[in-house]
Amino acid sequence: MLTVTVSPAFAAKWLLPRIDRFQAAWPDTDVRLDTNHKPVDFVAQGVDIGVRYGAGNWPGLAADKLMEEQVYPVCSPTLLRTPDRLGKPADLTGETLIHDLSMEGHGGFPTWAHWFALAGVGDPGAARGLRINNSAAVLQAAIDGHGVALARGAMARDDVRAGRLVPLFPQVSCTSPLAYYVVYRPECAALPKLAAFRDWLFAEAARGDPEA
Repeated sequence: MLTVTVSPAFAAKWLLPRIDRFQAAWPDTDVRLDTNHKPVDFVAQGVDIGVRYGAGNWPGLAADKLMEEQVYPVCSPTLLRTPDRLGKPADLTGETLIHDLSMEGHGGFPTWAHWFALAGVGDPGAARGLRINNSAAVLQAAIDGHGVALARGAMARDDVRAGRLVPLFPQVSCTSPLAYYVVYRPECAALPKLAAFRDWLFAEAARGDPEA
């Protein structure tokens, strides 16, 4: 048994579409997935390895950077059926904006206000709109046509490749100050099942497409 801890959103949008490849390569290792919004105690809860999003510093854990991330607007293709609806960044001021609240409290994480400032749009009224505290639900709301989301790139990548979401204004994107890290107790680093899963995560991050 390998116990893996990740956020619910990361599980839904990145890990689960790929996990079958690990299971095929390691059929004798059963994966127990612990999805939790808050960091767990690896010792008390018997966790082997996890993926966390942050600055890379978690006491008592080794942290290997897995992926960095860009943040950019996305919407459903249905919103673009009207000609010239979203021809320039300022046009977003007339749309419902979907806000990802999962990163509240992380200083410097890009918000709609940051993005509009980078795009040179003054006084956009960026505080209004739909506010959701789960990154996967933010993307689903955009897929369903409820507005334009400021998406976390690693979460949105598969939906963009599948055509469920369309990136807007790719010339204006924000680099997140945070990144995805593979975390584990240093004293367990040599365990075969842990090393295998860690190596597999890096291989999947390099591969990109879950169907590749």
